[in-house]
Amino acid sequence: MYYPEIKILDCTIRDGGLMNNWQFPKEMVKDLFQGLVEAGVDYAELGYRVDKKMFSPKDHGPWRFCDEEDLREVAYKCDTKVSVMCDVGRTDYDTIIPASESVISMMRVACYVKEVDKGIHLMNHVKSLGYETTLNLMAVSTNLEPELDEALAQIAETDVDVVYLVDSFGYFYSEQIHYLADKYKSKLPGKEIGVHCHDNQLLAFANTIEAIIKNIHYVDGSIFGMGRGAGNCTTELLLSFLKNPKYRLRPVLSLIDKYFIEMKAKLQWGYEIPYMITGSLNKHPRPGIAFVKQRREGSKQSFQEYYDTLTDIDAVD
Repeated sequence: MYYPEIKILDCTIRDGGLMNNWQFPKEMVKDLFQGLVEAGVDYAELGYRVDKKMFSPKDHGPWRFCDEEDLREVAYKCDTKVSVMCDVGRTDYDTIIPASESVISMMRVACYVKEVDKGIHLMNHVKSLGYETTLNLMAVSTNLEPELDEALAQIAETDVDVVYLVDSFGYFYSEQIHYLADKYKSKLPGKEIGVHCHDNQLLAFANTIEAIIKNIHYVDGSIFGMGRGAGNCTTELLLSFLKNPKYRLRPVLSLIDKYFIEMKAKLQWGYEIPYMITGSLNKHPRPGIAFVKQRREGSKQSFQEYYDTLTDIDAVD
């Protein structure tokens, strides 16, 4: 359980923002960053960098955009590096300044397999500006194997630093993690591999451990599992599992007490039957989120009826 080569990336603000439109107060984000520094976490992902012409700041908090001025109010250069995520098709290249002028150290580029050429283009751009880079291939559970093989072959020709195996729908079991970890390692020689797991079937932590066993060195977590729908592997479990003396659990426990108990009661991320169903069916969590919201508002639709709508091929787009 002591893996000195492992690096933890905490994506609480970025992934958790999907539950509250990134409406985190700056004082909280500043607190969270400092807590992650004290915990020895390697990367703190503080949101997305998206184009303001596509998403209005009136409807989203500052961590949807991660302007340099906002980041500098809550974070600073230190051993815990600041990361942000860029989505293909939603990023204004002109807003990305050289890494030497930014508090950001890592830019993570997210794309689907069918968009890998665009993902590589964006990654090359941020790489040329001096950032550490990742390519996060989303929803690979939905891809045919030849499509994934072709995408990995293209990525192998780049100088990206890390390629992420992403279980977007919380669908994978340990066998798939093992198989895909071996595939990524063999197809991407010399590159680091990362893993990002969702908890629809209560397997995010277990699958992350399986990835570690398969020599994947970058692991994602979020505090108290905060993330869209079922949420993610939890940062606190990773800190307690990895018996590395540089990691400290106590600062994260303090943050959970201070912020996340109340937020979870309000926003209701985490394991729920609707998310379990979407995960087991390899479907996007969107209908599960809608179902949970409708139940809170008084809907009487049963879990069985919800399941039937998702398994009726004519009822799902």
